[in-house]
Amino acid sequence: MNTKDIDLVNAFDEMGDSHAASSHDTPLREDAFEMDDELKMELIEKHFREIMHILGLDLTDDSLRGTPKRVAKMFVQEVFSGLDPKNKPVGKLFENKYHYNEMLVEKDITFYSHCEHHFVPIYGKAHVAYISNGKVIGLSKINRIVQYYSKRPQVQERLTMQIGNELKEMLGTEDVAVVMDAYHMCVSSRGVKDVNSSTITSFYSGKFKEDEKRRTEFLKYLTLKK
Repeated sequence: MNTKDIDLVNAFDEMGDSHAASSHDTPLREDAFEMDDELKMELIEKHFREIMHILGLDLTDDSLRGTPKRVAKMFVQEVFSGLDPKNKPVGKLFENKYHYNEMLVEKDITFYSHCEHHFVPIYGKAHVAYISNGKVIGLSKINRIVQYYSKRPQVQERLTMQIGNELKEMLGTEDVAVVMDAYHMCVSSRGVKDVNSSTITSFYSGKFKEDEKRRTEFLKYLTLKK
């Protein structure tokens, strides 16, 4: 590897440690879904087996023999299943028959994601609020939207915006707020190894952005004890 290539690698590594993001949308190739899930798992299993071999692990050991297949299945069907649009939750809207015009808050939604810079876990709580524009959505759908966008390689800033924008579109209202508080294993288990710090990101639109009292009310709800 020449000096120019080494400098480029170091620059990308530093960018990852700086928590940089390349796009508001998850970076995907145009042909990302031409390959079916079975073939993806077959190829991931093959390549992960090679990674384990390079690391010097004994793949004939009973404990390790099935690991490449388990990892492949986990990547495609579980922790990165949010990459595939076919897994996107469908939000059915209902008439706001109660004429409830105050904010609805769904807090402490547990989520698990993965840092796209090091592929290690991000986990924490999401807090979501919206004000109905004549339509409401089932509470479980809010959780499902959080989970869908979490299940892909992410940076927390993008994840927060994706959830907020999806709720705006699905609910047909500008009045949406999202706050996410998360722990990053790329901070706690490597690099600086800070096990105590968490990262908070927010998304405000409509009345939550324009009206400080609304925003303060939402944040106050997040501090209430159950």
